[in-house]
Amino acid sequence: MSKVAVLICGAGPVGLVAGLRLARAGIETLVIDKSDIVSDDFRASTFHPPTLEMLDELDLTKDLIAHGLVSPTWQIRQHESHDKALFDLSLLSGDTRYPFRLQCEQRVLTRLADTKAQSMANLRVQYGAELTGLTQDASGVTATVSKGTGNETIKARYLIAADGARSVCRKLTGMTFTGETYPETITLATTAYRFEDQLPELSNVNYVWCDQGTFSLLRLPDIWRCSLYLDPDESVDEALQPQSIERKLQRIVQLQQPYEVVEIRPYRIHRRLIDDYRAGRVLFAGDSAHLTSPSGGMGMNGGIHDAVNLTDKLIAMFKHGASDELLSLYNLQRRPIAQDEILAQSHTNRMRMQQRDPVWRATEMARLQALIADPVAHREHLLKSSMISGLARAAGITQ
Repeated sequence: MSKVAVLICGAGPVGLVAGLRLARAGIETLVIDKSDIVSDDFRASTFHPPTLEMLDELDLTKDLIAHGLVSPTWQIRQHESHDKALFDLSLLSGDTRYPFRLQCEQRVLTRLADTKAQSMANLRVQYGAELTGLTQDASGVTATVSKGTGNETIKARYLIAADGARSVCRKLTGMTFTGETYPETITLATTAYRFEDQLPELSNVNYVWCDQGTFSLLRLPDIWRCSLYLDPDESVDEALQPQSIERKLQRIVQLQQPYEVVEIRPYRIHRRLIDDYRAGRVLFAGDSAHLTSPSGGMGMNGGIHDAVNLTDKLIAMFKHGASDELLSLYNLQRRPIAQDEILAQSHTNRMRMQQRDPVWRATEMARLQALIADPVAHREHLLKSSMISGLARAAGITQ
C-alpha cells in the first residue's frame, strides 16, 4: 500500500490545477487518470477574468494568452439585420487585471499544467490508472486503482473527485446527481473559414439568432467553433451528416464552394448538481459536482474556482492546523454558487437562445441594448456573467 496526503482522481483542468496548488504548498499529492495520456479533449474554449487571475498564481496565464485570443467584447446578435447587443469587458478594468475573455482551447491548459506538474516536487501524475474501489474511515481514504501492471492500493488522507460528468467517485460514494438532460443535441463544427471577413463587427464570442433558429460562433486563433442546432424533425444522426453541416454553415455565410470542416462533434447538454460537495473525506469539484449548458462558458471556469477554493482549505488544514470543518464550508460556499449563479445563468442563456418568436427577440434585444447603454447596469451584468460577483458572494459565506 502506497500513501499520499491527497489523492486526486482526474487529470483534467480541475484536477491538475488542484494538484499544482497543493504541491506548491508542500503537500504530497498524487493525480490519477484512466486515460493513457494527457487529455487532448477540445471541450471548453473560454477563460473568464477571475480564472485567469487564479491561473496566473501558477504561472500559466501568460502562456495561455500566447496560445489564445484576447476578447474584450462578446455579443448577442440577430443574423439577418446584424443588430447586436455588444458587451464591453473593458468596463471591468477596475475590478480585474484581465478585463477580457480569453478564447483558448481547454486542452492547451491541460498540456501546460501537465508539463509543469511533471517537474514539480511533491506531485506525481499517473495516466492509465483507473479508480475501481473506494472506502474511507476516520483516518483517510483507501482507493483501489487498476493499472496495466495490476491493482494498487493507495491510502490518502483526502480524495478530490475531479473525474468529470461520469464520475466514478460519485458512484462509489453513492452521491445523488440531481437535474435534467436538455432535449436538444448540439453539433459542434469547426472551420478555418474567416467569418469575420463577411459578417460585420463580429466579436470573438457571438450568440446568434437567425430566421431558421440559432447558432453560436466562437473564434479561436486558427478556427471558428460553430455550434449548430437540429432542424425541426431532424435526428441526431441526420444532423451529423456532412450535408446537414454544410446546409447550416451555408446559412451563416453563403459560399460558392463547400466549407472545409475540420472537426464535427455532437454533445448533449445537462443541468445537474450534486447534493453535497463533501462525502466524508471525498471532495467533489468541477463536472463531478455540477454540469451546465456551455452557453456563457461557465463550466470549466466554475470547476477551476472549485479547485482553488478547496485547495485553499486543504492547505490551511495541512499547513496551519485548521479544522476539517473547513471542508463543510467548501460545500456551503461553492454549491449555492453553482446552483444560483453557474447553472441558473447558463440556463437563462440557453433559454434566451432557444426563443424563436421574432417579437420576443426584438423586445429582448432592445432590453439588452438599453442595459448596455447604462454604464452601471452594464458593469453589474458583466460582473455576473464574468463570474466575479459569484466569487465575491462565495467569499462572504463564512458558516
